Amino acid sequence: MQSLYTVEDWPSDRWPNFAQREMICSHSGECWLDPISVDCLQKLRDTVGLPLPISSAYRSPDHPVEISKSGGGGSHTLGQAFDVVCRGATAYKVVSVAMDCGFTGIGVAQSGEGRFIHLDTITHLDDFPAERPTIWSY
Repeated sequence: MQSLYTVEDWPSDRWPNFAQREMICSHSGECWLDPISVDCLQKLRDTVGLPLPISSAYRSPDHPVEISKSGGGGSHTLGQAFDVVCRGATAYKVVSVAMDCGFTGIGVAQSGEGRFIHLDTITHLDDFPAERPTIWSY
């Protein structure tokens, strides 16, 4: 279940390694997140022990990236997905522990300039059109 987070009510004691500003939609400025999904992200950060910069978290349904998707918006519109900027050994470590931290969707983009790992917590209960658990490459 999504909750709206602002700078003023961001629970930094619960998610000390992440800031509200890195979770907001670049199109709408909103920050609707599933708190259990962010708990998984914090658990991943605690386990990996390295900074995990986020390039994309929540995206509003009218975000251009989401509009361009066939079949409607993706897991980012549900506040259950994060794109973690990483490469090499850090990417390997993220992928190797992500499932144990509660992630069910893992997308690997490890070529070119914009390398990242997509992580989401979608389950059969979310009425989402893609199979979970799964892993894919971009």
